[in-house]
Amino acid sequence: MPRIQSALLSVTDKTGIADFARALSAFGVGILSTGGTHRLLKEAGVAPLREVADVTQFPEMLDGRVKTIHPRIAGGILAMRSRPEHMRALEAHGIPPIDLVCVNLYEFEKVAAKQDAPLEELIENIDIGGPTMIRAAAKNWQDVAVVTSPNDYAEIIEELRKNGGSLSEGTHWRLAKKAFAATAAYDRAISRRLADIPPTGEALPATLDIRAPRTLALRYGENPHQSAALYATGRAGIAGAEQLQGKELSYNNLVDLDAAWQLIVEFGAPASAIIKHTNPCGCGEASTLVESYRRAFEADPVSAFGGVLAFNRPLDAETAAEIAKTFIEAIAAPDYSQDALQTLGSKKNLRLLRVAGASPELVVKSISGGYLAQTPDIHRLARADTQVKTKRSPAEEEWAALEFGWKVCKHVKSNAIVFARAGQAISVGAGQMSRVDSVKVGAMKAVLPLKGTALASDAFFPFPDGVEEAARHGITAVIQPGGSVRDEEVIAAADRLGLAMVFTGVRHFRH
Repeated sequence: MPRIQSALLSVTDKTGIADFARALSAFGVGILSTGGTHRLLKEAGVAPLREVADVTQFPEMLDGRVKTIHPRIAGGILAMRSRPEHMRALEAHGIPPIDLVCVNLYEFEKVAAKQDAPLEELIENIDIGGPTMIRAAAKNWQDVAVVTSPNDYAEIIEELRKNGGSLSEGTHWRLAKKAFAATAAYDRAISRRLADIPPTGEALPATLDIRAPRTLALRYGENPHQSAALYATGRAGIAGAEQLQGKELSYNNLVDLDAAWQLIVEFGAPASAIIKHTNPCGCGEASTLVESYRRAFEADPVSAFGGVLAFNRPLDAETAAEIAKTFIEAIAAPDYSQDALQTLGSKKNLRLLRVAGASPELVVKSISGGYLAQTPDIHRLARADTQVKTKRSPAEEEWAALEFGWKVCKHVKSNAIVFARAGQAISVGAGQMSRVDSVKVGAMKAVLPLKGTALASDAFFPFPDGVEEAARHGITAVIQPGGSVRDEEVIAAADRLGLAMVFTGVRHFRH
């Protein structure tokens, strides 16, 4: 490949650009630049240096909207060196060839991440000249190298050094493919963000557009014979969490951590959740984090062994000391005190994640031949929206237990049953094929006394047997969606047994 003799540099992300320009200049490359990039390079002493306006003989205008959209720029990039007629056209019009284009784009996605960003701000952050130059250079990849990321600067300079100022055909092709991916992602981000402006009233998009870069290669998937990787859409939630210590995360760790995190953000007071195979085996809420963890742990210490934890407060030293008493796979928390990190640091394999809250996104699952998508289940129960269906209304302590159990039940695999007290899940019956069996499993697994607990059910009781079975174990109140053709029979059974029963009108299936 021929030597690179001229380069056009026009970047929004100016990380390392001055050093990159100096290195190019050292190989005798003439530098052409625009606006803010030109000012930065000039202040950095990069020479020789020309401004794009010197080539176009036309000033930047329209508040910077027009800078590089000009035949003298497009021609210098698109001319094919192997075609004599192209080169004669450049010479006839006094257009200098451009051998390298280094461009990154206006930060549209950064602006788009602001939920309240006005349309005018979004529009002004749509780059026009940048994608045009990138696509032109990538189209003419055999003659022009196109650089879209500061992460490539060092490798490019090293190759120029080894090859006497030229880049290989393979490098040109790799950079071109990366460039087309960059402009495609940019256009996709714009299309996705503007789709609901003004709001269309549709909760689900007409076209499901999923794009997430691979951020972590995993050792394997759910089982060792399956390949897996993590793809993240941003820096929020479990996918965007920062790992502070411990072994590499597994596929199953991430699934359980997400289940734990989704549960724990339901609570306002300090709360702790313990997850095993995506189901809560313990959950507690209290005035202090350590007390919430003790409540969560004592409900099922056996299942907690090897579990995954989540907290809705920064993890403190006292809570860390309690955690250190048993084997835990991973922890998700908004932050960690230095004392907590020191306490847990002795457990070298324990994975610690610092997590920022994630905004609700579409819930997407793959099935054979396609995808299922739904809006997230972000429903929050308001007591005023419930209906007491029995002769007896819940006492205040029972209401607190019902509301707590309802929050936990929402995150249990259906058919889901939760025995609860105020601030504590006592036992969980998950994933059975019949609701009465979930009641039986929850009762069977109980370590703490069930007498006086409240019962939460994620869907209606199709028969009175589930309520009758729970009453045998001492429950005093029930919360459920209602909606069965046998609701009256179920309510009558509750009245006969002296229970209070509340209908929510909302179902929380989780498959």
